[in-house]
Amino acid sequence: MNAIEFDHVGKQYRLGLVSTGTFSDDLTRWWTMHVRHKEDPFLKIGETNDRTKKGDSRFVWALKDIDFNVEQGDVVGIIGKNGAGKSTLLKLLSRVTTPSVGEIRARGRIASLLEVGTGFHPEMTGRENIFMNGAIMGMTKQEIGRKLDEIIDFSGCERYIDTPVKRYSSGMTVRLGFAIAAHLEPEILVVDEVLAVGDAEFQKKAIGKMKDVSKGQGRTVLFVSHNMTAVRNLCKSGIVLKNGRVDYIGNADDSVDHYLKVESTNKKSKIIENVEWVKPGLRIDDILINNTEDAISTIKSGQDCLPVVIRGFSANEIKTEISMVFRNENEAPLASYPFCDESQKLICLNGHFEISAKIKLPKTLYNGRMRVDLFFHQPNVEFYLRGSNCCNLDCEGFLYNFGQTIPQKRSGLLQFESYK
Repeated sequence: MNAIEFDHVGKQYRLGLVSTGTFSDDLTRWWTMHVRHKEDPFLKIGETNDRTKKGDSRFVWALKDIDFNVEQGDVVGIIGKNGAGKSTLLKLLSRVTTPSVGEIRARGRIASLLEVGTGFHPEMTGRENIFMNGAIMGMTKQEIGRKLDEIIDFSGCERYIDTPVKRYSSGMTVRLGFAIAAHLEPEILVVDEVLAVGDAEFQKKAIGKMKDVSKGQGRTVLFVSHNMTAVRNLCKSGIVLKNGRVDYIGNADDSVDHYLKVESTNKKSKIIENVEWVKPGLRIDDILINNTEDAISTIKSGQDCLPVVIRGFSANEIKTEISMVFRNENEAPLASYPFCDESQKLICLNGHFEISAKIKLPKTLYNGRMRVDLFFHQPNVEFYLRGSNCCNLDCEGFLYNFGQTIPQKRSGLLQFESYK
């Protein structure tokens, strides 16, 4: 039996304004919809949700023609790039907003954890918010009371449970929010990326709880995450969204593989095309990693260093940290490399500059693909340049494959050091 059905659902937004913009357009919309009982005429205009391209229309489809079913007891991972429509889809399911077209049918109570603090009243205590959330879900005070101790214990917030939640940290808020959503016996549990706010211990406990909810209690879970390892471990099915449309539906492993393959194909470009500089006056002219400006290159066994060269121009003097983060294909971090040594925490950029480094490669590299992020940032203040997945490095001919345990000096990380 299907727990959730999306029947050609679409959600459209008007850029800039809430109304149509003019009284005559508002009157036309009212007459067409409420008197003639026809479709909103302004929904016939619009473009797909591709945020990388400038459009001509005032309207954009955040989601369009979403059509799929979720079986009862299934755990579905929803994946895609930022802006693909994942959070909008969950908000439609949770009735935070309504679809512009189409229909959503859900059987059973829905508990949602969409954003930090969703559904909490900041002036009420943690205990009061537990009872309020349960009442919203239609539970009696006695039913909530039977679950109260279990919720408080799982959240780890016992000491602060009678303190207003406005004084909670974001991590505490997520802990309590998830504990409420998971323990008040919803038929459908909807979880967005908010678990990334929690620490590693809580994430592990939360994923374990979602497995119990789905397998042991037969409830349905929709899980949005950029952590591909978590999606593979937790989910049975996967849905890949791209520019507001369903791009792929399959089992979790196949969905993740499809998403990563598409992302890799999109990386057949120059490294410089995959970075975004957000500081006015900073210009990046050239980026070479592994002696090439191409976004895909190969590291073979026996190569002992990774050369990096960055050339550009800064109209004003800025001081910045420069760092590279190496990840595996599941987006799990392997290592980070700071361009500054311990005695020099910030690099000064003024006028034309060239930054070069030779990064020593560890002998215990994996076979497979590494993804590279590049960042220029002032600590705890702002980013100057951001390049998430700016290039891919294919490692070939090494002793170990991804998924094997390899001997390392620091658990869970490879060591990337400066080449002397």
